[in-house]
Amino acid sequence: AADGVLLLEPSSLANSIISLSESPVTSVTDVTTNAIQSRSFDKDAIINYSVFIITIAIVLEHIFSVDIGITRGFTPIEIAERIALDNWHSYTHILSTAPIQTKAVTSATVYTIGDIIAQRQQGTEVGKLDRWRIVRSLAAGGIGHGPMSHVWYHLSDDLFENFLHLHAWWDFLPKIAVDQLVFGPIWNNSYILLLGAMQLQKPEQIWEDMKRTTIPLVVSGLKLWPFVHCITYGLIPVENRLLWVDAVEILWVTILAGEASGDSDKDVDVGADSLAAVETNDGSLR
Repeated sequence: AADGVLLLEPSSLANSIISLSESPVTSVTDVTTNAIQSRSFDKDAIINYSVFIITIAIVLEHIFSVDIGITRGFTPIEIAERIALDNWHSYTHILSTAPIQTKAVTSATVYTIGDIIAQRQQGTEVGKLDRWRIVRSLAAGGIGHGPMSHVWYHLSDDLFENFLHLHAWWDFLPKIAVDQLVFGPIWNNSYILLLGAMQLQKPEQIWEDMKRTTIPLVVSGLKLWPFVHCITYGLIPVENRLLWVDAVEILWVTILAGEASGDSDKDVDVGADSLAAVETNDGSLR
């Protein structure tokens, strides 16, 4: 300081001017960016919540309207019992008249629910759910898993009962072995192929994903599915096997998603009887 005047070095003065000139611009830019991101999040949240609410409303309306006009005078307990029973009869009737279409819708529904659970288990907020990934899971279940499972379960029964003539109490054991060693890898790779095609991946990448995941997926499946299939092939009628397997898949993918939630770089896709084909952020599979 000289004569009460504060003197600044040229470099300090220049830095101060630059700092003063840049601060307001940076602040405005940050505010604008945050506002845009907030509006984007709000829009996505509204879309996702709207889809969920409309879907749930349609399903509930269909379930509770199955006995409209025929439960007059029934007690609440009788109505509840009748609703459950008549919805089951309605499902089995549709299943008998259009088995492949019904199983396609069943698997598409389960794969959709499973993928939503997987994303939510990893901490993804409802407004940030990857809708295209959910659509891919829906398509994989509807196009692939439902129809393929229908064909496989009937083919398996024909093979063991009509060709090999196995009717012993233990005939479910070879069915489980063939399921895990034949149908399992076929569906695993079909699922990876479907995902890759929907993501417009190169054939070479899809092939590498198949080679890399075939054995690990079979090994992962042995942790659960042999035990589940004791019921599948031992107790469940052939037409209802897919419904049973799909119900277990929801629980299985929830467990898998919980285990994978510690890795923020991975997203667990439902697939291959929920055997955790892992889709990375760049669309490849691990």
